[in-house]
Amino acid sequence: MNSRQRDHIERDCSEVLKDLGKLDKLKNQKIFISGGSGFMGSWILEILNYLNTHHAFNTQVIVLSPHASQLREKKPHLFMKDWIKTQDEDVRNLVEISSEVEWVIHAAATPDNRVHSSDPLKVADVITNGTSRLMRSASMLPRVKNILNVSSGLIHGRLPLGTGPITESSFGGIDCSSVTSAYAESKRMGETLSSIYRSQFRMPLTTVRPFAFIGPYQLLDRPWAINNFIRDALKGDTIRILGHEGTIRSYMYPSDMAYWILRALVDGKDGMTLNLGSPEGYTLRNIAEEVARNFSTSISISASAPHKNMVATTFIPDVSKAKSSLGLEVSVNFQESIKRTLDWYKLELN
Repeated sequence: MNSRQRDHIERDCSEVLKDLGKLDKLKNQKIFISGGSGFMGSWILEILNYLNTHHAFNTQVIVLSPHASQLREKKPHLFMKDWIKTQDEDVRNLVEISSEVEWVIHAAATPDNRVHSSDPLKVADVITNGTSRLMRSASMLPRVKNILNVSSGLIHGRLPLGTGPITESSFGGIDCSSVTSAYAESKRMGETLSSIYRSQFRMPLTTVRPFAFIGPYQLLDRPWAINNFIRDALKGDTIRILGHEGTIRSYMYPSDMAYWILRALVDGKDGMTLNLGSPEGYTLRNIAEEVARNFSTSISISASAPHKNMVATTFIPDVSKAKSSLGLEVSVNFQESIKRTLDWYKLELN
């Protein structure tokens, strides 16, 4: 990442943190984050870096990662800071969390469905056994104020078309005979395990269910439609819509994502579950057109010929609970999210 890309992210952090008082509870505190090196974890650290650098929050962080030794090389602007410590360990082997930790964020799992298909046993193991290990370790913390379990919007399962935005209480079926269900089923079990620990050990717990995101740090080789659209357009190629072009998706910008996560951590009520994502839904055709609109040269769009097994689906969260309970709002709309994401990647290319 070059300096202009870092400046871009810092501006994003500055804009989303206009009401600093909402995160005052994190001042002079210590946070433990599992999964702190991925897309979501990186953005949480960017927000905390901004708060520490510009507003003297003095928040300390321990990042659990099985690849901790590589993080200083990959993201030196974060992991060379003295307020970040790393714990080089797989969450499945976690035994102890520092007794000084007051806040815990559990986000260790990959949403990449290629991994869900290629190594479903590991996916299930990391989520279920990893969650159990982390909750057991967190249950021994003498000063813990809240534990935030990062689940997934996919736990809602397949819902009938026309269901509308997915609420926290909406549930459909998951095909248990498919190995690609390993992630969603394991995330369901992760929520159940977390609730068991909360009940049995009287631990504070809040859960968030992430939907879909786009922005800096998002890897363009990931197998998601919008990533492919952006990758194709940056290469000057035709944007290819491989699924049903009427499929509806929404995307939250990561500065909003990270801010919502931290607000849920500090202000989420014990036992609360919140959807995390944007309620603005667009068809894949709309999304491809918006990506193409951000280029001065003409970018063509092609769609797969429809066939009998191709159906349109909807994956949009209802976030009214997050709005009513915590006053959370989406500050970066869909069009601006696309523009900012493309601007960031163009800075890398230029």
